[in-house]
Amino acid sequence: MKLYGYWRSSAAYRVRIALNLKGISAEQFSVHLVRDGGEQHQAPYIDLNPLELVPTLVVDDELDTEALSQSLAIIEYLDEIYPQAPLLPASALERAHVRAMALTIACEIHPLNNLRVLQYLTQTLGIDEAAKNTWYQHWVTSGFAALEVLLARHSGRYSFGNTVTLADLCLVPQVYNAQRFNVDVTPYPNIMRVWAECNQLDAFADAAPERQADAI
Repeated sequence: MKLYGYWRSSAAYRVRIALNLKGISAEQFSVHLVRDGGEQHQAPYIDLNPLELVPTLVVDDELDTEALSQSLAIIEYLDEIYPQAPLLPASALERAHVRAMALTIACEIHPLNNLRVLQYLTQTLGIDEAAKNTWYQHWVTSGFAALEVLLARHSGRYSFGNTVTLADLCLVPQVYNAQRFNVDVTPYPNIMRVWAECNQLDAFADAAPERQADAI
């Protein structure tokens, strides 16, 4: 397997955690999202991922080489192929709850604050840094307020009960991003409790952005 990502990409961060939890080795390649206009917008990376986003997981099966995109799709693929340390519960109802928490982050927070959105705000619409940060913080706090309620209903040691799930793989990178942009996280004790619990695990700690080879 080959994982194409970037040290600060929260989507790539999710996949790194999944690989670590399952003990899967993947050769990692850095796609610099800022240098030279962004390597994700250049060939040959576009041939791998026409979305021009990270991560991309390249896998070799018996007949062909496949390039997989979208972090949650990659993680669910890994969960199906390597079922040890499952990231989704056995019950359909419980899986729905876990996916709802994961998608609260992956669909309701992250897309509005992704790099290409922030660059569009500043470079195309001419919004200044203060207004950009206000935008960022608004969508994080809106999503975190909802997630805090879901965690109050379903969390134990982790986001859903006492076992690490897909929801945790989304939560930890999003908290990292929130802290980068100076979001006040004190109103979210459940989120921060789960975040702290997860980061005690080597699989999460070793996936942290600053521990990656391309961190600068």
